[in-house]
Amino acid sequence: MADQIRVLVVDDIPETRDHLTKLLGFESDIDVVGSAASGREALEMAARLSPDVVLMDINMPDMDGIAATEQLSSAVPAAAVVMMSVQGEADYLRRSMLAGAREFLVKPFSSDELTASIRQVSARERDKQSRMAVMPAATSAGAGVARTGEPGEPGIIVAIFSPKGGVGRTTVAVNLAVAAATELGKKVVIMDGSFQFGDVGVLLNLNPKSKSIADLIPELEIGEPDSLDTFLIAHTAGIKVLLAPPSPETAEMITASGVKKILEALRRDHELVVVDCTSFFNDTTLAILDAADVILTMLSLEITSIKNMRLFLEVAEQLGYEKGKVRLVLNRADSALGIRVADVEHSIGRKVDETIVSDGRSVVYALNRGVPFFLSNREAQVSQDILRLARSVVGERSTSTAAADRKSTQKKSLFAWR
Repeated sequence: MADQIRVLVVDDIPETRDHLTKLLGFESDIDVVGSAASGREALEMAARLSPDVVLMDINMPDMDGIAATEQLSSAVPAAAVVMMSVQGEADYLRRSMLAGAREFLVKPFSSDELTASIRQVSARERDKQSRMAVMPAATSAGAGVARTGEPGEPGIIVAIFSPKGGVGRTTVAVNLAVAAATELGKKVVIMDGSFQFGDVGVLLNLNPKSKSIADLIPELEIGEPDSLDTFLIAHTAGIKVLLAPPSPETAEMITASGVKKILEALRRDHELVVVDCTSFFNDTTLAILDAADVILTMLSLEITSIKNMRLFLEVAEQLGYEKGKVRLVLNRADSALGIRVADVEHSIGRKVDETIVSDGRSVVYALNRGVPFFLSNREAQVSQDILRLARSVVGERSTSTAAADRKSTQKKSLFAWR
């Protein structure tokens, strides 16, 4: 049948391969096209059989599942990998997702869990392929998302920043971009501005070996980049992504002037540019904040977060940022930690602009699968809060832009604060 899901089973234990094959044989929409006993055999069979889904064991003698998945991602990109392992530790999950796996199943798992995972990853891949198929036609026809402003008007740059880590900055950045694209119909690109340890790619389940901002460095050294589109990754949610470098040491080669050139080029071609910043000040972070039309500054109901926010607001005032440019977003606003929103506002000396509820179940479930929660649980309150934030950002643009160059005394005060 044309609509059947073609599955390749990969496991070094013959009994496991036979059991999985027989188990899936009861499903009318799933066809096991082959079984492999090793990672190398899986690569050869996948290239020949073109499966839709590969059930990959993580521990195999000659080539483990992670190494095999990395090679499959480039050799047979249409094959979605569901990783299987007796170890359920977060490190195994993270390494699998970084290698390109779409799902992670901990043995033993039920037949319902197995078939549900196969169907979900297959549906996502087919949706991805269909989106990619229509993109060239739309481009050649000159189709695009209509802008709400004047023709040729540059897009809005929104920097997501927090003076403290662990407040959900990257999660909000990713889901904000997805909400603006899928619900508001905007042409959106998200840039991972945490150049040393960026996680945008992980949350979007993108191959870490894909092109990144590091590939732009040679072009930036000789002048303006000719075209950024070849360095952007198209995600199935309808957004473009500019990843952080694959290795931390590469971040040192990215300059503030280079970042400014990239942001200006991105805003020329997109209605919304979302930048996930790192949680400390350096030249590149300052360049992003300077170029941004809106800075969404994240905080949570924790004493350290509130303290750091108060200090950041003082620094923002020294830099000449107007209050309309810096907007406070309180994440996990309903957490029962004994600190009220009113207490936060009194401590920092200004009102909180936006709040997002706490929903650990939806957020963690989506994060571990590399699927933004705005897609996986659209009706959840946390998704509704993100959508409200997206509408607020898109509908209100700062009327002023900060000066490109700041006085050296201001820069010194920033680094002293850090």
